[in-house]
Amino acid sequence: MTLEQYLALRNGSDVRGVACASVEGETVTLTEEAVENIAKAFCVWLVSHTGKTQVTIAVGYDSRITAPALCDAVVKGVVSTGHNAIVTGLSTTPSMFALLKDESWQAENYCHGSIMITASHLPFNRNGLKFFSCNGGLESSDVKEILTLASTYRFAEPTIRGAQTKRRYLDDYALNLVEKVRLATGEDAPLAGKKIIVDAGNGAGGFFAEKVLVPLGADTSGSQFLEPDGNFPNHIPNPENAEAMRSICNAVKASKADLGIIFDTDVDRAGAVDCNGEEINRNRLIALISAVLLAEKTGTIVTDSVTSEGLTKFIKEKGGKHLRFKRGYKNVINEAIRLNAQGEYAPLAIETSGHAALMENYFLDDGAYLITRLLISLAKESKAGRTLSDLIKDLEMPAEETEFRLKFKQGCDFKTLGTKLIQDFASYAKSLYYAKPAEENFEGVRLLYDETHGNGWALIRQSLHDPVLPINVESNVVGGTIKIVKDLYYFLKKYDFLLLTPFEEYIQSWRTQKMEEVKASNAINNLLR
Repeated sequence: MTLEQYLALRNGSDVRGVACASVEGETVTLTEEAVENIAKAFCVWLVSHTGKTQVTIAVGYDSRITAPALCDAVVKGVVSTGHNAIVTGLSTTPSMFALLKDESWQAENYCHGSIMITASHLPFNRNGLKFFSCNGGLESSDVKEILTLASTYRFAEPTIRGAQTKRRYLDDYALNLVEKVRLATGEDAPLAGKKIIVDAGNGAGGFFAEKVLVPLGADTSGSQFLEPDGNFPNHIPNPENAEAMRSICNAVKASKADLGIIFDTDVDRAGAVDCNGEEINRNRLIALISAVLLAEKTGTIVTDSVTSEGLTKFIKEKGGKHLRFKRGYKNVINEAIRLNAQGEYAPLAIETSGHAALMENYFLDDGAYLITRLLISLAKESKAGRTLSDLIKDLEMPAEETEFRLKFKQGCDFKTLGTKLIQDFASYAKSLYYAKPAEENFEGVRLLYDETHGNGWALIRQSLHDPVLPINVESNVVGGTIKIVKDLYYFLKKYDFLLLTPFEEYIQSWRTQKMEEVKASNAINNLLR
């Protein structure tokens, strides 16, 4: 593989690619040979950053069908260059960092870094690698350095091969979560009498039902798709996926559960469902964990840029400050770390996607830890006759919301054109009498519309990696989003490099609906004559 092909595998701070030839038209890009070389390069990176001549790396994977083969490739790369590998088997991404901070694990099996084999929620034929040192997840620049090494470095043959051992860590990780809940509540089984169900989507999160909830006394009957299956036969393991959320919502209603939990494939993200079968996701999930943390100590909540105005108001009413930052879980995490370093208490960095990182947990985005924190609150609130949803009953939700991902025409320089478009939109926004730019904005342009012209907001931003222009629109009133969308369409239609089909379909759908409403109204009037 060429350097360009290796660098094409970088996706933010991860490595991702097509790992098996199971989908027509999709060529394998993440080969076993490439993975072996990347593992060798990670060893070189660790040596240079630790000063050690020999390092030990923990290797884990989720339920993907290509995981065993890629795990073998990683191990081959590690031991063939004279370093040691500890294979943890089925794991979650957060657990692969947690073991680097677990004193009992490190006392027996000291590791200098770890690799998690996962592609999160991507289709079954994809896979990837996530890297951790004892300081946390690697940055995008680190991954670029590793991929460059994988392509160009000439790895010397060691005089002694490294050792390979196996030791499961997920059980220890689960026990640590159980003990955290017990310590916080003062009870061995604080969830006794509660029915809590888990939807793991056949990813790696099935352990949570048996290893965490059952020891805490919960009834987990009604849980679904707990068995690891990399074909993901039931639904995509993704809390943002509409089908996945419908599935867990229906399961909660059918089993009359007190709480539903859903994880993504590698359990670094999570969502929840309340006892009424209503989603606790996106803004509601952020509000819930914010309410829990701000009740303990007020501070700044760092989120991505697409959160609602209602959430900002909610956080302020809880005594906190809301900082909308750039999308990307590493972006919000790094901003929260920066704020704390300069003396501003920021206990939470969280994306609407479900990536949630708490300062108390090394700012690791960990879906299982997030849910564990909510379980503590559930146990405490239940004793007072309240539910988790009571904590966010004052959250104002938009009446309407929609998202567009407008594609650029193939072959155009989407980064340059997108940058210029956003600059033009910023100038346009300043010229309007019925809308104004948000005072504080770190990504794209967020435009606030007055009550007459939509009573809501729009955010136009640029994707970091893909040739698309994401646009989010929310309104506090029914019929508000169409006004905002029409205004945006008026501005955007002069850019011939954009494919505006989603906007045109949205507007046409609204017109069709209005015509149907008029016909229905006329029919009723005729009957009444």
